[in-house]
Amino acid sequence: MADVEMATAERAAARHGTFTRDRLVFGYSLLAPAVLYMCLLVGLPFFFSLYLSLSDATVGSQVARFVGLQNFVAIFQDSTFRLALRNTVMFTVIAGIFKGLLGTLMAFLLIQEVAGRKLIRSLIVLPWTLPVAISALAWKWMFDPQFSAINYVGVRLGLIHGWPNWIGEPALAMAAVIAVNVWRGFPFAAIVLMAGFSAVPLELLDAGKVDGATFFHRYRYIVIPVIAPILFVGLLFDTVFTLSDLSIIYLLTFGGPMGATEILPTRAFEIGIQAGALGRGAAIALVLFPILLPVVYFLLRNLRRRETL
Repeated sequence: MADVEMATAERAAARHGTFTRDRLVFGYSLLAPAVLYMCLLVGLPFFFSLYLSLSDATVGSQVARFVGLQNFVAIFQDSTFRLALRNTVMFTVIAGIFKGLLGTLMAFLLIQEVAGRKLIRSLIVLPWTLPVAISALAWKWMFDPQFSAINYVGVRLGLIHGWPNWIGEPALAMAAVIAVNVWRGFPFAAIVLMAGFSAVPLELLDAGKVDGATFFHRYRYIVIPVIAPILFVGLLFDTVFTLSDLSIIYLLTFGGPMGATEILPTRAFEIGIQAGALGRGAAIALVLFPILLPVVYFLLRNLRRRETL
């Protein structure tokens, strides 16, 4: 009897081991394409950029010599780079705040039961789905110093005095590129928040109303804790997109006037591609990494902490 029980236990353990092994193989096979994608399209370019940043590689030279941290020392001594670094932080923070506010407001409007809700949602998503070249060129026409549609409408309505040159004056140029980035990006924030609102149990909101909680109290103490993981992921994606947004500034101002809209991606493009200094351009691009790393760490840490509660 003992031998039979032992044999049965061994067979059960073998089946369990085989099942566990098959699950692991199946799980790793599902993760393999994503890991391969990250290694080939993210990992290899990153380490190659790191190699270039430590060398004097240029477009015209076939041999690159190791120069250590000379490229990083040189770029931090450049006043234009320091201006681009300041503009990058300001551009990302201001655009992120406005996209969060407008995205929240739009998400609340989109979840309302109104006629034509599907059509409204489709129209709202258009700025985010349009090719960036088309939207940026359209905005460049609207900011045109002579034929600006914004100035024409604003003057007619009495909202604008004079005829401002939106992309020709330093202060207005930064406001213009931030406005275009917000216009393109806030539909993404609205979609993310709208998906999060659908996960909030209506019973909690009704209980808050019964207890006398105002709209802002319900949003702060009920909605935000429930949709916090979605908020963190959306904020992470939006920060990455904004920090690396080269297209809008390249098409509208290309860093001008007088470097007022110069950011790190445009500066890296100028030095690394146009000027041909691959090593120094790679060093400028890699400065984005320590800027983004604390943000990613903070968001992922808070996300994991909430999942373990």
